[in-house]
Amino acid sequence: MAQTVGDYLVRRLQEWGVEQVFAYPGDGINGIVAAMGRADNVPRFVQSRHEEMAAFSAVGYAKFSGRVGVCMATSGPGAIHLLNGLYDAKLDHVPLVAIVGQTARSAMGGSYQQEVDLQALFKDVAGEYLVEVNVAEQLPNALDRAFRIAEATHAPTAVIIPSDLQEEEYVPPKHAFKQIPSSPPGTAWARSVAADHDIARAAEVIDAGERPAILIGQGARGAAEEVRRLADLTGAGVAKALLGKDVLSDELPYVTGSIGLLGTRPSYELMRDCDTLLIVGSNFPYSQFLPEFGQARAVQIDIDGRFIGMRYPTEVNLVGDAAATLAALLPMVRRKTDTSWRENIEKNVAAWWATMDRQAEVAAKPVNPMRIVSELSKRIPGNTIVTADSGSSTNWYARNLRMREGIRGSLSGTLATMGPGVPYAIGAKFAHPDRPVVALVGDGAMQMNGLAELITIARYQHLWSDPRLVVCVFHNNDLNQVTWELRAMGGAPKFEESQSLPDVDYAGFARSLGLEGITVAEPESLGPAWDRAFTSTVPTVLDVHCDPEVPPIPPHATFDQIKSVTEAVLKGDPEAFHLVAQGIKTKAQEFLPGKRHG
Repeated sequence: MAQTVGDYLVRRLQEWGVEQVFAYPGDGINGIVAAMGRADNVPRFVQSRHEEMAAFSAVGYAKFSGRVGVCMATSGPGAIHLLNGLYDAKLDHVPLVAIVGQTARSAMGGSYQQEVDLQALFKDVAGEYLVEVNVAEQLPNALDRAFRIAEATHAPTAVIIPSDLQEEEYVPPKHAFKQIPSSPPGTAWARSVAADHDIARAAEVIDAGERPAILIGQGARGAAEEVRRLADLTGAGVAKALLGKDVLSDELPYVTGSIGLLGTRPSYELMRDCDTLLIVGSNFPYSQFLPEFGQARAVQIDIDGRFIGMRYPTEVNLVGDAAATLAALLPMVRRKTDTSWRENIEKNVAAWWATMDRQAEVAAKPVNPMRIVSELSKRIPGNTIVTADSGSSTNWYARNLRMREGIRGSLSGTLATMGPGVPYAIGAKFAHPDRPVVALVGDGAMQMNGLAELITIARYQHLWSDPRLVVCVFHNNDLNQVTWELRAMGGAPKFEESQSLPDVDYAGFARSLGLEGITVAEPESLGPAWDRAFTSTVPTVLDVHCDPEVPPIPPHATFDQIKSVTEAVLKGDPEAFHLVAQGIKTKAQEFLPGKRHG
């Protein structure tokens, strides 16, 4: 039998080392699906319940494996469904290749069923590289460029292949005019470093300061040791943007935790009081949480010059690999002898974690959501991967989860879309089938798409050598983050018709699929439930009934600000009095060190 274009595509994916393609079938990719069947399902076709979930799973795989994620969808509606996941990849700088079917070439332009202008559809999201393959000879170079550009730019790329072409006989490109052969898969990447005199200028800025701060993002992940050494030399505190939460362990006494609206008070104080700022591998966008303009001299290191000098007036901008650049910088930086700044940072960090412990113990109706993550922190295995969704649960992931060395974590950092928590976890399990994975998901996101992806988990669990995949649902029957945004930003009470969610038995649904399902309705059961989940031989849904009125108080909030929110919601919020009580009890823990409140 002659090799088809679909057969060649599958073989080329194998040569690129692709182990699975996250996808959903449809007639626009029938030729590729049939070829995967002829190749004995190598790479594996991982069937999600929805194309958006396929894209999210590919993003999760790429984030936690460090390799290019691959997703695939049919023409028309399937292609449209990919968009949210592809935008998640674009905004978080994740390498992804989308393979998309299209109407047969002879039908294009004829208003054929499911015909969509895919070039226009993907022009923005796959702007780094978007190509439609219309002859067989075009395919090798197009596919290889999609992979290389995804790797080079840390972005999604898209290859569109019409359905009739997939089933045609494959003809390789010739060494001839207008035909472009391609090199074998594989690329050796350089580690770029800025010029020595620019690195010396950066060292001068850092040495001149007395109160240094370091802000790290996901771009510092390969430079964790160099960041630690620089912090030790300079006495700096280190704050973490949300995508960089897993770069340094929270057990280091000078690591102040997350920064921003979902961040910690020590990170807020670090930025408020510093006179020198070094930003490494972060494009943290909220300048109101950085030092006041003119307060600090600043240096930035980033591998991508397009994202440097954007958020704060930086004196020295070093474009290069974070680890290599810091390694060159370290010998030029003098050791600080005055330890008072560092001592104050460490005191603030220790006081913050004590406050977090007390806030997690505040009594709630029925379970304090902070305690969910606090109990997880006490018993999380050291090689766990944690995915978080978007919603009020993200606050507790950002503030309460204590990262240790070896733990990985991520979420939709820039798009902040609802729904990726569970498919990210699926992608993580395919990236690391031998590691436990935890997804922290609100009930809104769980109803949006997490419930359906439990079916995917049940289907593929047999492939994972470590069966532990725990989906923890923050079950409060409320779209809680938006509820709090309405209260805090608009001074509006909760609008029940918009915010209230129907009640669902998440644990019961898990059990119906043959998974473990654990319902927690009182705080004393929470610790044992986590223990049970981490010893289960099948994936587990932890369905925790938690209090929607525990406020996600920003790190800079004062009692006066809490009071103004309280006055607004008392004008008609159905849970106003309970909300006020919870807010006061929670905020009080910051001012009552060593004292526990129930």
